[in-house]
Amino acid sequence: MFKHQGKSRTYRHNLKIASILSLVAGIVNVTGFLAILQLTTHVTGHFALMMYDVHNFEFEKAAVFLFYINSFLLGSFTSGLLIQFFKENKRLNVYVIPIMIEALILIGVAMVGDFLKIDYPDVIACVLLFSMGLQNSYVTKISDAIVRTTHLTGLFTDLGIELSQLFFPKSHPHISEIRSRIKMRIYIITFFFIGGVIGNIFYSNFELKLKTLSIAAAILIVSLFYDDMLFKIRKARRKIKKFRKKALRSI
Repeated sequence: MFKHQGKSRTYRHNLKIASILSLVAGIVNVTGFLAILQLTTHVTGHFALMMYDVHNFEFEKAAVFLFYINSFLLGSFTSGLLIQFFKENKRLNVYVIPIMIEALILIGVAMVGDFLKIDYPDVIACVLLFSMGLQNSYVTKISDAIVRTTHLTGLFTDLGIELSQLFFPKSHPHISEIRSRIKMRIYIITFFFIGGVIGNIFYSNFELKLKTLSIAAAILIVSLFYDDMLFKIRKARRKIKKFRKKALRSI
C-alpha cells in the first residue's frame, strides 16, 4: 500500500490505504471525544470556537483552541518535511517514518493517557491532533491529493457533486472515473464510521478507555508491513505449487 508511489500507484492501492487510514481516524476521533470531549481529527470546530472566544474577549480559552489548530498544522508540516527530506534516498520508503511516529504517539497516549486526561486533557488533544495532521499530510502526498481520511466535510461535498454528475452523462462522459471516485468516498466514509463504532465499543463496552488507541496503532503497524507480508505469502504459495508439481511428476 505504501511502497507503491508515483506512476506505479493504482486506484486499488489508494482504495486500500483510504480504507485503513479512515478506520484509524474513526477510532481516534471517537476515542478522543469520549475521553476529553474534544474533536481530535480535524480543526474546523476548534476554529469556530476560537473565533467565538475572541469575540467574547476570552483570550485564554481562544489560545487553547489556537494550540489545537497549530498542533494539527505542525503535524502536517512535520510529515511533509520528513517525506521531502528522505525522498532522495530511493532505498527508503519515505512514508515509514511519519507512520511510525503516528503509531508511537497513539501507543504513548494509550499507555499514559488515562493519567494525563484528568489534569492535562489539552495536552492529549494537541498530541492526537498532531498525529492526525501527520496522517492527513502523508496520505495526501502518497495518493497525490486523491485521499483525505481525517475529516468528512470535503468528502461529503465532493460526493454530492459527483453524484449529481451521474444525472448528466452528456456533460460528463467519463462516468467510469466519476463512479470510481464515488466508490472511494463511500469507502472512506464507511470505514470512518466503522472505526468510530469500534472505538466506541472498546472504549465503553470493554472499558479500555484511551487504551483503545493501541488498536489504531496496531492497524497502522500491520498496514505498514502489509506489502512485505503479502509478498512472502505469494512467494510461499508459489513454492508450494512448484513442490506439488514436482511431487506429481515423480509419481
